[in-house]
Amino acid sequence: MKRMGLIRQIRQNWRAFTIKNKIALFTAIVFASISLSILFNILIVKFSMVDFGTILNENYKCNDYLQSLETEMDLFEQYVKNGNEETKVLLDEAIEKTRDSVYALNYNYTQIGEERYAYTWSIRSSYEVYAKQREFFLNNDENQANYVERLYELYDMQAYLQKYGNELMDETIADSSKIYQEKIPSLVITPWIVIAFGTLLMVSMAGLAKAMNKAIVEPVTKLADASRKIAANEFQIEDVTVDNKDELGDLVQAFNKMKYSTREYIMAMEENRATLDKLHHEEVQRLEAERRVETMRLEALRNQINPHFLFNTLNVIGGMAMLENAETTGQMIKALSSLFRYNLQNSETDTALFRELKIIRDYMYIQQMRFGDRIHFEIECDADEEQVKIPTFILQPLVENAVIHGLAKKEEGGNIHIRIWENGENLEISVKDTGIGMSEEELDRVQARMEEDYTHSNIGLGNIYRRIKLMHPGSKMIIKSIQGKGTEIHIIILR
Repeated sequence: MKRMGLIRQIRQNWRAFTIKNKIALFTAIVFASISLSILFNILIVKFSMVDFGTILNENYKCNDYLQSLETEMDLFEQYVKNGNEETKVLLDEAIEKTRDSVYALNYNYTQIGEERYAYTWSIRSSYEVYAKQREFFLNNDENQANYVERLYELYDMQAYLQKYGNELMDETIADSSKIYQEKIPSLVITPWIVIAFGTLLMVSMAGLAKAMNKAIVEPVTKLADASRKIAANEFQIEDVTVDNKDELGDLVQAFNKMKYSTREYIMAMEENRATLDKLHHEEVQRLEAERRVETMRLEALRNQINPHFLFNTLNVIGGMAMLENAETTGQMIKALSSLFRYNLQNSETDTALFRELKIIRDYMYIQQMRFGDRIHFEIECDADEEQVKIPTFILQPLVENAVIHGLAKKEEGGNIHIRIWENGENLEISVKDTGIGMSEEELDRVQARMEEDYTHSNIGLGNIYRRIKLMHPGSKMIIKSIQGKGTEIHIIILR
């Protein structure tokens, strides 16, 4: 009875928990379970990858030393017998490998203990003496005094080194076996602990998942089913009922109340819809009329400015400059007049390529008068300027951006390279400068604004990009920039 009462009390407390507390409890249990599982895995990995790996590594070093020494001994004997150069090359390689294997042996006293340290010390000391004797022997011919005695001394040293190596190998294997035997009990019991813990974890998680499903998923599912029916205009449905005393319980009660009031709201909205539709239609007509009036006003304001007056005035000023022998001033006024005429009078969507190039030359002439030798530009055109047509007024804004945002801010100035070429059916245009460039963040912002149909002015990159996409679907405009090195605008127009 006490047990049943305790279970009932736990269920009541669970129902009263807020969703935040339920999720926090579930998260804490999952986190604790994962942490313990990671701890067990670390213990297993430590033995299998660290401890056992250390054992194998120590054995491998000893075995590598013995094999390297044996190879050197065999090649040394062959070289003494035949003395050819091929054997000498192989012997030198074996000597190098033996020396590496000697100094690769573990020489840490605290790690290998007294016995193995003594054997390792003996090997290193003997090898240093042996190496000197061997080099002296190999660098002298067989006619030297005491040749045979020195040879047999080397054989004896090799035998000693091999003997010390075997003893070190035996001692290393014994230590490894001892370490392995010490680790076996913990290695045997660990899987059982993991199995027991995993079983407990599965049972706990299954119970907790069931409780979470009943406390959260089932009420949400009921609300979703009722919402779908209401969305299909089925308002005559039973109230949603749950046992929750948390936020979901409050939500269900509010949902049931809203269900009754929604029907009344919908009926009222149906009555008002016809009136709203009529008002909306009238509002659309009014806005359209206002838009047309505003368009007419803008057109009237534009017509008030007579472009011919501007051109004639500039021509008069240019003529006076020529009369006064101010040829540079006259040329600048002529270039500026050409820019105004092209900008205000050219209403075509496409224009010949040579016109766009002429405007660029006029514009750059003015800028070179302004900046002097700081700015240079080059046009490389591999297309028919007379026959090829491109969207109006797309090159000059790109060159202007290169001057204002790229080169003007650079004290030493720089170059602008304009290249135009035909690639199959496509026309490709590149405007490249050596200005200050942009950082990756600035480049990302420019590209994002361009894709979002955003532009700071009517001749900005966004405007050019939109016109190219609208007039030649599938075309592309690619921006490349490196901070401190420059920017390139690459346009591919599909024709």
